[in-house]
Order: sequence, then structure tokens, then C-alpha cells
Amino acid sequence: MTPGTMPARGPETADVGPSMTAGQLVRLLGELPQRLLAVLRDNGERGRAQRDAFMAFGVRIASAGILYFSQVILARWMGSFDYGIYVVAWTWVLVLGGISALGLNHATTRLVPEYREKGQIALLRGILLTSRLVAMGVGTLVAAVGLLALWAFEPYLSNHYVLPAFLMMACVPIYAVTDVQDGIGRGRSWMTVALLPPYILRPAIVLLAMLIAHEAGLPMRATTAAGAAIVASWLAGMIQLVMLERRLAKEVPAGPRDVRLREWFTISLPLMVVTCCEIIIQSADVIAVSRYMTPADAGIYFAAAKTMSLILFVHYAVGSAVSNRFASLHARGDHDGLRAFVKDSVNWTFWPSLAGALVILVLGQPLLWMFGPQFLDGYPAMFVLVLGFLARSAMGPSEFVLRMLGQQRLSAAVYVVTSLLSVILCFTLVPWLGLVGAAAGSAIALVTAAVMNWWVARTRLGLDIGIWSNLPWR
Repeated sequence: MTPGTMPARGPETADVGPSMTAGQLVRLLGELPQRLLAVLRDNGERGRAQRDAFMAFGVRIASAGILYFSQVILARWMGSFDYGIYVVAWTWVLVLGGISALGLNHATTRLVPEYREKGQIALLRGILLTSRLVAMGVGTLVAAVGLLALWAFEPYLSNHYVLPAFLMMACVPIYAVTDVQDGIGRGRSWMTVALLPPYILRPAIVLLAMLIAHEAGLPMRATTAAGAAIVASWLAGMIQLVMLERRLAKEVPAGPRDVRLREWFTISLPLMVVTCCEIIIQSADVIAVSRYMTPADAGIYFAAAKTMSLILFVHYAVGSAVSNRFASLHARGDHDGLRAFVKDSVNWTFWPSLAGALVILVLGQPLLWMFGPQFLDGYPAMFVLVLGFLARSAMGPSEFVLRMLGQQRLSAAVYVVTSLLSVILCFTLVPWLGLVGAAAGSAIALVTAAVMNWWVARTRLGLDIGIWSNLPWR
């Protein structure tokens, strides 16, 4: 058996059984209140994981509400044209900031609990400080290169995008640091530290800054929104830094640091590839629309995509809550506990995502109308995007399983293939099918990634992560 693999599940443990009957469904629904109370009272690892998942999900729901409300207000104030310019410029922050973390945001989620589990405190001190310094340094370098590229290629770029993009480069370094601090927080199950600053404070501060600008009579243009994003990104990042340092001061005593950059980069760089590819999958559709269509079309598509992607908050909430426990269970060799935990996480991901998808599709047109009547043109794209999002949810937090269990290289290979597929499809289909083509390119890439992650987990780890093999009544 190769390192990092688990024995395949034998016939005696295979999940077999009949489909759920109506009586079983009624009984399961009737047991829900007792199960929820049991979760609140359970001080074991599973109970803590469920509470963390609920906490992360609550933060994500609150974040979705704030972010969605702020995007509606921005679209109303700015109009679809300037709003489209702003979201394209912010998309480049997501791309460059995600790259600048060099995968250390995911590596810390894996290594922080591992070092604590093994009592390697010097290594823990080393990665806590060094990971953030590297993110800040690389983020600053990437922002500088971005500014030079904008200056060099300005004659070839659309004038509408140049100044907002110039301004947005200031967000890249702190975005990278915030990503790494998010990973450290998730590694310690500190959901408030990990999630509140980037997902609630940052969009709330953007909205507050734009409100102040609006009341001060400043023009509601993409450049004004870019300035608000700079303020929000740096303020939220600094607040997160203070929150994290206060927690760490109580838990990690002062002492020497063991820095092993080569070892850490061996783990983080494949994860950086995964991160970059995920960002490409999430951004290729918007960038393709901005390339072949108008800024207004980009804003309409962004609103539709973000509305439908609200269901992904479940996926990321569960992943944020459970990824460190995958690493802990694997480090201590608890294979049975790991299998049971994977089954739980798949169910925690899929069923709320399915329910959320149905609700959003029913309410899709009223939700888009809040942005403005012209945004209803994005509604058909939502029906295509939902297929990809549900395919991803059907595998639970599969990418987190692969990263935490030493399969980061294969996970990277999966996302390299699917990101290239996303780019090819989006840039091929958008000129032909418009917004629906962008949605189709993204959905096909997400389905491909889900199937490939399922195959890697099954063949290399002996884990069947598909929802069909992990139904709660089996």
C-alpha cells in the first residue's frame, strides 16, 4: 500500500441496502429536532465539527446577504456599465491575490493541526509567521508586475478598465495575507477569525464606503468603487490580523521558530496550482464575457452567476469546518473515523445545496430584478450553472479531502485539466451563445472536476465520496 492511501473498503463494509421508503423519510424528518439537540450537546469530535459547520454556514449565509445586498445597491447606483467594469477589475484581484498566497492558505489548514497533533511547536511558530510574510512579499511583487503590465499594454486595453484596474492592484497584497490567515483560522477551527473579516467585514465596509461617497456627492463610478474596495480590503485584513494574534498569543508560547520553506512549498505549490485553477474556473466566464461582449453584459452575467453560486456557500462552509479534522484523523491513522466523517461531510454538503438551488431558481427572476430590469437577461444562464454547482456538491468537500490526505498533486492535475477546459469552452461558446455559453463552459468544467475528484478519492484513498454511496439512510 503506497503512503497516503487507505485500504479499499471490503465487501463486509460495503454500503448496500434498499432505497428509502416513505415511512423511513417521515421518521427521519421527525428525528431532526432530537438530532440537532444532540449536536449542540455533543462534545466529541463529530459534534464539534457539526457546530463548526453550522457556524461557518451561518457566517456564509450572513456574508451572502451582505454581499448580495451590497451588489444590488452598487448596481443600482452605478448602472450596469460601470458595475460591469468594477466586477471585472475585482475579478483580477481574486486571480492575482489567490496566486500570491502560493497555496500556503491551504497548506496551513493542513499543517497547523498536524504540528499541534504531533507537538511540533517550533514548526508551528515558523509556519504561522513565515506563511504570512511570504504572502505579503509575493503579493506586493505581483501587484507591481500588474501595474507595469497595465502601463505597458495600456494602448491595447479598453479605456474603461485601465484606471479601476490600476487602483485595484493595491488590494492584491492584503488579499493574499487574508487568504493565508483564513487558512490558519480554519486549521484551528476558529471560524470567526477565518471567515468574519473576509466574508462579512470586507463587503460591509465596501458598502459603507460607497454610502459615504454617495452622500458626499462623489460620482458613482467604477473608480469610486475601486477606492472603496481598497479601504475595505486593508481594514478587514488588519482586523483579522489583530483577532488572529490575540488567539495565538494565548495558545502558542514564545520560543524559537523552525522554518522549512522547501518542505512547505513541496506541499503548498501543488495546492497553489489547485487554487489558481479554481480561480480560473470561477473567473474564465466573466473574463470571456468582458472580452467578447459589453461591460453591461459582464455585469449582468456576474449578477446571475453570483446569485446562483449562493448555494456554494454550503460547500465552502462545510469544507472550512471539516478540512482540519480530515488532516487530524489521517495523522492519527483513524481510518474508520475518517470514512464516517467523509460520509457526514458529503451529506452536510449535498442536501442543503439541493434545497438552496431549488429556492434560488424559483426566486431567480425577482432576485435579478433587484439589480435592475436589464439584469433579467441573465436568468437563463442560472439554469445551466446550477448543473455544475450541484455536481460539485454531490461529491461533498472532495477537494478538501484530497488536499488534507496527501493527494495534492493529483488534485492539482484534476484542476489543471478542468481549468484549461473552462477557458477553452468559455472563449469558444461565448461568441456563439453569449451568456448561456459562458454558463455552459463553467458548468461542464465543474462537472468534469467533480467526476475526476471522485475517481481519485476512490482509487487512491479507498473513499467513495459520491452522495449515492453516502445516503443518510444507508
